[in-house]
Amino acid sequence: MSNRADPEHAMRVWLRLIRLEARMQSAVGDRLRMIGVSIPQCDVLTTLSEQEGVNQQELAKRLYVTKGNISGLLDRLEAAGFVERRSLATDRRQYSIHLTDAGRAMADRAIAVQRQWLASTLGRLSATELDAIEGQLLRLREIMREQEAARVAGE
Repeated sequence: MSNRADPEHAMRVWLRLIRLEARMQSAVGDRLRMIGVSIPQCDVLTTLSEQEGVNQQELAKRLYVTKGNISGLLDRLEAAGFVERRSLATDRRQYSIHLTDAGRAMADRAIAVQRQWLASTLGRLSATELDAIEGQLLRLREIMREQEAARVAGE
Protein backbone atom coordinates (compact mmCIF):
# COMPACT_ATOMS: atom_id res chain seq x y z
CA MET A 1 0.00 0.00 0.00
CA SER A 2 1.34 3.42 -1.01
CA ASN A 3 1.90 6.12 1.57
CA ARG A 4 1.66 8.89 -1.04
CA ALA A 5 -0.76 11.78 -0.62
CA ASP A 6 -3.77 11.88 -2.88
CA PRO A 7 -3.49 14.27 -5.86
CA GLU A 8 -6.00 16.76 -4.40
CA HIS A 9 -4.01 17.01 -1.18
CA ALA A 10 -0.80 17.52 -3.17
CA MET A 11 -2.54 20.22 -5.25
CA ARG A 12 -3.74 22.04 -2.12
CA VAL A 13 -0.26 22.03 -0.57
CA TRP A 14 1.33 23.16 -3.85
CA LEU A 15 -1.10 26.08 -4.14
CA ARG A 16 -0.39 27.10 -0.55
CA LEU A 17 3.33 26.91 -1.23
CA ILE A 18 3.26 29.05 -4.37
CA ARG A 19 0.89 31.59 -2.79
CA LEU A 20 3.11 31.85 0.26
CA GLU A 21 6.17 32.26 -1.95
CA ALA A 22 4.40 35.06 -3.85
CA ARG A 23 3.51 36.83 -0.59
CA MET A 24 7.07 36.48 0.66
CA GLN A 25 8.49 37.84 -2.62
CA SER A 26 6.06 40.75 -2.48
CA ALA A 27 6.93 41.61 1.13
CA VAL A 28 10.68 41.50 0.50
CA GLY A 29 10.28 43.28 -2.85
CA ASP A 30 8.41 46.16 -1.18
CA ARG A 31 11.20 46.57 1.36
CA LEU A 32 13.94 46.41 -1.25
CA ARG A 33 12.19 48.98 -3.47
CA MET A 34 12.21 51.34 -0.49
CA ILE A 35 16.02 51.32 -0.63
CA GLY A 36 16.11 51.59 -4.43
CA VAL A 37 16.53 48.08 -5.86
CA SER A 38 14.31 45.32 -7.20
CA ILE A 39 14.55 41.66 -6.17
CA PRO A 40 16.37 40.68 -9.40
CA GLN A 41 18.81 43.58 -8.98
CA CYS A 42 19.36 42.55 -5.37
CA ASP A 43 20.04 38.99 -6.51
CA VAL A 44 22.76 40.23 -8.86
CA LEU A 45 24.34 42.49 -6.24
CA THR A 46 24.34 39.87 -3.49
CA THR A 47 25.65 37.19 -5.85
CA LEU A 48 28.48 39.50 -6.88
CA SER A 49 29.18 40.30 -3.23
CA GLU A 50 29.94 36.59 -2.80
CA GLN A 51 32.13 36.36 -5.92
CA GLU A 52 33.05 39.18 -8.24
CA GLY A 53 34.69 38.89 -11.61
CA VAL A 54 32.31 36.36 -13.14
CA ASN A 55 31.15 36.82 -16.71
CA GLN A 56 27.54 37.39 -17.77
CA GLN A 57 27.03 33.77 -18.72
CA GLU A 58 28.20 32.49 -15.33
CA LEU A 59 26.10 35.08 -13.52
CA ALA A 60 23.00 34.10 -15.53
CA LYS A 61 23.64 30.44 -14.72
CA ARG A 62 23.98 31.14 -11.00
CA LEU A 63 20.75 33.14 -10.96
CA TYR A 64 18.79 30.72 -13.18
CA VAL A 65 17.98 33.42 -15.74
CA THR A 66 18.77 33.89 -19.43
CA LYS A 67 21.76 35.82 -20.72
CA GLY A 68 19.28 38.33 -22.15
CA ASN A 69 17.72 38.92 -18.73
CA ILE A 70 21.08 39.34 -17.05
CA SER A 71 22.21 41.76 -19.74
CA GLY A 72 19.26 44.07 -19.09
CA LEU A 73 19.74 43.85 -15.33
CA LEU A 74 23.42 44.69 -15.68
CA ASP A 75 22.62 47.64 -17.97
CA ARG A 76 20.34 49.09 -15.27
CA LEU A 77 22.78 48.36 -12.44
CA GLU A 78 25.64 49.89 -14.42
CA ALA A 79 23.57 53.02 -15.15
CA ALA A 80 22.84 53.29 -11.41
CA GLY A 81 26.56 53.07 -10.67
CA PHE A 82 26.37 49.74 -8.83
CA VAL A 83 28.36 47.49 -11.19
CA GLU A 84 31.01 47.81 -13.84
CA ARG A 85 31.90 45.56 -16.74
CA ARG A 86 35.60 45.00 -17.29
CA SER A 87 37.00 43.60 -20.52
CA LEU A 88 38.85 40.33 -20.12
CA ALA A 89 42.48 40.44 -21.21
CA THR A 90 42.09 37.01 -22.82
CA ASP A 91 38.96 37.93 -24.83
CA ARG A 92 37.98 41.57 -25.36
CA ARG A 93 34.43 40.51 -26.33
CA GLN A 94 33.84 39.09 -22.85
CA TYR A 95 33.44 41.05 -19.64
CA SER A 96 33.88 40.29 -15.98
CA ILE A 97 31.34 41.90 -13.69
CA HIS A 98 32.43 43.80 -10.56
CA LEU A 99 30.69 45.78 -7.86
CA THR A 100 31.49 49.44 -7.45
CA ASP A 101 31.81 50.90 -3.95
CA ALA A 102 28.20 52.08 -4.25
CA GLY A 103 27.17 48.60 -5.41
CA ARG A 104 28.88 46.95 -2.46
CA ALA A 105 27.15 49.39 -0.09
CA MET A 106 23.77 48.67 -1.74
CA ALA A 107 24.37 44.90 -1.52
CA ASP A 108 25.10 45.30 2.20
CA ARG A 109 21.92 47.37 2.69
CA ALA A 110 19.84 44.84 0.75
CA ILE A 111 21.23 41.95 2.78
CA ALA A 112 20.41 43.85 5.99
CA VAL A 113 16.83 44.45 4.78
CA GLN A 114 16.40 40.77 4.03
CA ARG A 115 17.87 39.71 7.38
CA GLN A 116 15.55 42.08 9.22
CA TRP A 117 12.53 40.68 7.36
CA LEU A 118 13.68 37.11 8.00
CA ALA A 119 14.09 37.82 11.72
CA SER A 120 10.49 39.07 11.86
CA THR A 121 9.11 36.01 10.00
CA LEU A 122 11.08 32.77 9.78
CA GLY A 123 13.08 33.91 12.80
CA ARG A 124 9.95 33.54 14.90
CA LEU A 125 9.93 29.78 14.29
CA SER A 126 11.80 27.40 16.56
CA ALA A 127 14.93 25.62 15.37
CA THR A 128 12.91 22.39 15.29
CA GLU A 129 10.24 23.97 13.08
CA LEU A 130 12.87 25.39 10.72
CA ASP A 131 14.65 22.04 10.56
CA ALA A 132 11.37 20.33 9.63
CA ILE A 133 10.64 22.84 6.86
CA GLU A 134 14.20 22.61 5.57
CA GLY A 135 14.04 18.82 5.55
CA GLN A 136 10.87 18.84 3.47
CA LEU A 137 12.27 21.42 1.06
CA LEU A 138 15.43 19.35 0.60
CA ARG A 139 13.31 16.27 -0.07
CA LEU A 140 11.31 18.18 -2.69
CA ARG A 141 14.54 19.41 -4.26
CA GLU A 142 15.76 15.82 -4.44
CA ILE A 143 12.55 14.75 -6.19
CA MET A 144 12.86 17.65 -8.65
CA ARG A 145 16.46 16.77 -9.42
CA GLU A 146 15.46 13.14 -10.05
CA GLN A 147 12.74 14.28 -12.46
CA GLU A 148 15.10 16.66 -14.26
CA ALA A 149 17.73 13.95 -14.61
CA ALA A 150 15.16 11.50 -15.97
CA ARG A 151 13.87 14.11 -18.44
CA VAL A 152 17.37 14.91 -19.68
CA ALA A 153 18.22 11.22 -19.97
CA GLY A 154 15.05 10.66 -22.00
CA GLU A 155 15.80 13.44 -24.49
